[in-house]
Amino acid sequence: MTPPFPTPEALAEALGGADYLADDGLAVAAFLALALGKPLLVEGVPGVGKTEAARALARALGRNLIRLQCYEGIDAGQALYEWNYARQLLAIRQAEVSGEAADLYAEDFLIERPLLRALREAETSVLLIDEIDRADDEFEAFLLEFLADYAISIPEIGTVRAAAAPVTVLTSNRTRELNEALRRRCTYHWIPYPDPDREAAIIMLRAGDVVEAAAQAVVAAVNGLRQMPLVKAPGIAEAVDWARAATVLDAGRGDWPAALKRSIGQVLKDEEDLAVVSGKLDALVGVPER
Repeated sequence: MTPPFPTPEALAEALGGADYLADDGLAVAAFLALALGKPLLVEGVPGVGKTEAARALARALGRNLIRLQCYEGIDAGQALYEWNYARQLLAIRQAEVSGEAADLYAEDFLIERPLLRALREAETSVLLIDEIDRADDEFEAFLLEFLADYAISIPEIGTVRAAAAPVTVLTSNRTRELNEALRRRCTYHWIPYPDPDREAAIIMLRAGDVVEAAAQAVVAAVNGLRQMPLVKAPGIAEAVDWARAATVLDAGRGDWPAALKRSIGQVLKDEEDLAVVSGKLDALVGVPER
């Protein structure tokens, strides 16, 4: 199979052009997934950029992103297809008036859900199965079968099979352990929090008008917050928002500790977390001791 990028470095460069700074591990895993035609499974704590990695991959490939958001109780029907019962009922009434027969199971009455759409658009899309760990074991077993054949059977129409294996990315926050059979089928990568220099670069790339001093101040503060027993540790998106907010409040004065302290609501959004940080915020944002 000819990969769309000649090397992992070329893929990393393309992801950078899509505003995503991938480390070498992610670039290699994504490159191999594309080259071998395998799904890419990325795990990590919330906020490290798993979903954004799939979005950036779609942009780098010049493809549409089809997202299936998993949740507790999701079933195959919600992920594959449904029949438009309202349109079918209307067609029945029209047939009664006209006296003509109505084909109630024509494709016009079919509502595509993400997996069916991904099969039909396999060569022009990237399928993102987001937060697979939120779904139950039964849905995961169904998904394993789907990934094995990249085909579904619609009794009234027939089998829909992908022209090629869709580019597929699965994400997991690891709230539960995934089935080993699913893991074996995928190329795997764990996304950690980025190192300080790379996180500062990400903030400046994504926030636009944030200067390096502000980015470095935010990185130092969020790394301190991540060491605390918080309900929700700040992710990269929160760090970017905090840097933007501090830049707006600072208005060119360069007093980043004060601006960060005043905009703490951009990064901590839980009353318990604010209580944990209370009394330690000055030290976290670098307010000079008196």
